[in-house]
Parts: sequence; structure tokens; C-alpha cells
Amino acid sequence: MIKKLRRKFIAISVLSVFLVLFVIMSAINILNYTRVVNDSDKVLNVLAENNGEFPKHQNGFKHRSKSSDWLFDELSPDKSPELPYESRYFTVRLSPEGSVTSVDTGRIAAVDTDTAREYAEELWEKSGSSGFVSNYRYLRFDDCGDTVIIFLDCRSRMDSFRSFLIYSVAVSLAGMVAVAGLVLLLSKMVMKPVQESYEKQKSFITDAGHEIKTPLTIIDADATILEMDCGEDNEWISDIHSQVKRLSALTKDLIYLSRMEEESPRVQMLDFPLSDVIIETAQSFQSLAKVQQKEFIVDVEPMLNLCGDEKAITQLVSILLDNALKYSDQNGTISLKAYSKGRNVCIEVFNTAENVDTSQLGRLFDRFYRADKSRNSQTGGYGIGLSIAKAVAEAHRGRISAASADGKSLTITAVLGR
Repeated sequence: MIKKLRRKFIAISVLSVFLVLFVIMSAINILNYTRVVNDSDKVLNVLAENNGEFPKHQNGFKHRSKSSDWLFDELSPDKSPELPYESRYFTVRLSPEGSVTSVDTGRIAAVDTDTAREYAEELWEKSGSSGFVSNYRYLRFDDCGDTVIIFLDCRSRMDSFRSFLIYSVAVSLAGMVAVAGLVLLLSKMVMKPVQESYEKQKSFITDAGHEIKTPLTIIDADATILEMDCGEDNEWISDIHSQVKRLSALTKDLIYLSRMEEESPRVQMLDFPLSDVIIETAQSFQSLAKVQQKEFIVDVEPMLNLCGDEKAITQLVSILLDNALKYSDQNGTISLKAYSKGRNVCIEVFNTAENVDTSQLGRLFDRFYRADKSRNSQTGGYGIGLSIAKAVAEAHRGRISAASADGKSLTITAVLGR
């Protein structure tokens, strides 16, 4: 249990760090990419408003459009007047039919006329006024019936964006590994008080169980002596015997459950014929089902074998069948199935029921939980049987679960590892 709790703690901590880093890095890189796109679009808008050129600068600005105001804003260090001389771009003009009428590659050395034509013809077939083609951001607009496409070289900006993306992912992964290592080292310290408390609880249950056995034995012996004096028909003495028997059974179950929930349960793992054990266990419930006028169906795959504790598996099957008999409706149906599933073995117990609260199925395996509290006096038990069944299944590298398809039946499935 402590190991599982520690693994969950580590998983939740690492997952939380991953989610936080993922959100932060995603936001930063999205903002970074958005800034690259916005700045490129602003440059392209300036070029589009000035017929594919930047505004001239001669003793002040000869022409400054609204879109070009941002370009020479002296208060913004990232909008330098040197930008027109740093930008590399080319322009292609196309006729209404889509044929290239002119190409201007005078402001870029990396693209020749043929390449510029290919880019323009490729974009002619696409919709949208702006976007990326290779490392170039483009803007398409109409001019006197023709279509003009301006391409702005964003190679350096995109390279910076990609480098930052790679570095941020690498740093985030390194941070996650570091956090995982720290959590792995410190989780043992964090779990230590819980482990000590859990060990004390188990020790208390075991020690108290052994201590209770002695007075129970004495009470039962004293009641037997009183029975010899007062006669066997004394209802008070019979009640003492009954309650001592119930309390002894509860003490035994608590001790057994405490042992089965240890980190390394003391069970003897030996190969045994599982099919024979299940059929033999089911036979003892046939008569009970017949007396209660309930249909009992047994379907066990032959030649099933299991490496485990035969006594523990017998107790598991008995608990599941006893639970099905107690909580099935009058004239109901109970079925027991056992079959192989891959490398595992499944034991499935089904019973019809008057009403199954599907929202409480996950609590069926909690200690002392009773699904039908109004029938305690009729059904007996303490709500600890399914807890023992769960502990047995987990001790055999398996799991146990409960399901109800329609709220009128209950199916408990134990999956055991071979």
C-alpha cells in the first residue's frame, strides 16, 4: 500500500510539473511566434501601401502612411529606421489569368527570378491573403486588376524562433528530470510518517487480535461450564456462544487481512489445479442455493492452473459466492465463471439483485462497508469479506472490480496473474 501511495505521489508531482511547464513554454512560444508574424505583417503592409518599397527618407519623411508610422517610431527600440535596409524581400505581379507579368528580386540575393515565379504560381492556386511559404512571409493584394504578392524573408526570425523552441523544450525536459529525481529522493521522507502510522495500525490490529483470542476462549469455556449446570436450552448461554463465535471470526478475518496487505504477504506460491479447487468450493454452495430457491450456474474452464496460495484462492471464491448468495434477490440467479484471459485467469461471480447503487460500486471493497445497511441483521457479516478478496487478488499479482450493467445485477471479477 505504501509503495503504491509513493508511486502515486511521484506520478502526480511529476505530472503537475509537466503540465505547468507545458503551459508556460507553450504560452511563451506562441507569443514569440505571434510576434514574428505580427512584425512581418506590419512590414508587408508598409510595402503594400508604398508599391512594394519602403518610404523614402530625405531630410525627414517624404511620405509616411498610417501603417508606416510604427516603422520609424524613435521611442520603440525594436522599430529602427534601419529596418528598410535590413529587410530582404521580393515582389511578383500576376495577371487576372494567373500568369506572371513581372518579378522584382532586386532586394534579395537568395531568390532568383525562376524561384520567385514558382512561389507565386504555387500561391495562385491557394486561398488566403497572407501566410508562409518556406521561410518567406507573403502578402497578396490587388492592384489595378492585377494580383501582387510581396514575399518577406523571415529566415533569421524563424531560425531564432526555432532555436528558442528547441532550447526551451530541452531546458523544460531537464527541469522535469531534475524535479523527478528530487521527488524520488524526497518522497521516501514524505511518506515516512504515513508508513509508520500504517505499520502501527497493522501491528495494533495483529497484536489486539491475538490478545482478544485469549479472553474469547475463556468466555467460551466459561459459557460451556455454565451450560453444563443450566442445561443446553438456556437462550442466554446460547447467545454468548453465538457472539463469541462471531467475534472470533471477525478477529481472525482482521488478522488475516492485515497480513495479506503487507508489502510482501506471506503466501506460499505453488502450482495447483485451479479448476478443481473452484468446482470443489462451488459444490458447498449448491445446497444453500437450492434451499433458498436460487438458480446456481457453474461454468469453469477445465485444466486451469495457477501458481498461488490454494487456501487463499479458496477463501476468495467462498467470499464471492457467499456475497452473491446474501445479496441476490428471491428466486434470483447466481453464476460462477472461471476462464483464462491471455496470461491471466479470471474468476467472475454474477448475481441478480433487487437494487444496486452503481455510484457506490467503488466502495464495495472498503473495510466494513455495507451496500445494504438495512439488512445487516439478516445477512450477517461485517463488510470485511470483499476487502479480504481484494487483498488476496492483489497478493496474486491481480486486481478485483465490481460492475453493474442495469442496476439489477452485480458482477464481481477477480483477475489473477499466473
